[in-house]
Amino acid sequence: MSEIFGIVPPMVTPFQPNGGIDLNAVEQDVEYLVGEASVHGLAVCGSTGEGHALTTEETRTITETTMAAVSGRVPVITGIITDSTQGSVERGKAVADLGVAALQVTPVHYLFRPTDDAMVEHFRTLTEETGLPVMIYNVVPWTYLSPELLDRILTEVDGVIGVKQSAGDMKLLADLLVSSETKGRIMTAVDALLYPSFALGAHGAIAAVLTAAPKLCVDVWDAVRAGDHAKAKAVHEKLLGIWNAINHDNLPANVKCAMRLQGRDGGVPRPPMPASSPEQEESVRVALAGAGLL
Repeated sequence: MSEIFGIVPPMVTPFQPNGGIDLNAVEQDVEYLVGEASVHGLAVCGSTGEGHALTTEETRTITETTMAAVSGRVPVITGIITDSTQGSVERGKAVADLGVAALQVTPVHYLFRPTDDAMVEHFRTLTEETGLPVMIYNVVPWTYLSPELLDRILTEVDGVIGVKQSAGDMKLLADLLVSSETKGRIMTAVDALLYPSFALGAHGAIAAVLTAAPKLCVDVWDAVRAGDHAKAKAVHEKLLGIWNAINHDNLPANVKCAMRLQGRDGGVPRPPMPASSPEQEESVRVALAGAGLL
């Protein structure tokens, strides 16, 4: 699990207007993120990648294309967003032979919440059936896992190697770092607060703002590791403006908008998610310009 650290952007899925996936755009963005932005890893098919709207076959194709383009330079994590243990196992097995570093898996996201015991068994079955390491993506509001339950799963399920802690709650991230930092990789997805997340000891980040502004996120990571907190705070303020501009219900579309404005092809969102509105695009443009990215 030690290979998963630092800035790990969750890549968008570049859908075409006809509904297909532009695999050439996937390859081009891999090269930008790894070769130019010098990120430490990549995640595909997560929330920013509209993983909830992907089929199992598409998940495999995107993962396979990304792995080939990465060519061993950084680890790749594949996201799984499904509503059953069976569905998660099926999707995990579909990428099991591709060499991914881990699966990033949400708890089920439909209305009915499993018991804590059932949640433990969900992740235990997934790791045992796929043979792959799993990072819990703790983001679903009505199946949100407490630090205590996460610590229990990390302790009891050998194949669970970490947590991506999301939903904007620094208190829960801080609690999790105290209880579980030595048991797995604790990655922040508190996009607005990367700097304090890193200062508290998060092992890295997997968050949408990393995809919108990867070089700035690498700068924050490097500054905190070097003890240069003045620089980290200054870059944080630039990133905060970008996050405030993209953080809407159509977040993946706004990330794609930020990419397009910077000359990167993220495609269009998959319906029914709407594209960025003219007002959103202008807000993103202003934030990028203010951060020195345009």
